Amino acid sequence: MRTTINIDNEIMNFVMRETKATTKTEAIRKALDDFIRRRNAEAIIALKGKVKFDVDWKTLRKGLTRNVHGTR
Repeated sequence: MRTTINIDNEIMNFVMRETKATTKTEAIRKALDDFIRRRNAEAIIALKGKVKFDVDWKTLRKGLTRNVHGTR
């Protein structure tokens, strides 16, 4: 989607420098991707204590030892 926005030059230069982007579009995309990733992480952290998980790590580890065909 093509959009015209006004961004302060100082802010844009900072974002381009921090993201190591070579274009303004790339810098904005990287900044938005980072914002989304952080929001998703915050949402997961907010679930702390709200989800009951009653499987211990030993049981989980046993489940991961299966071979490709699903047998042990």
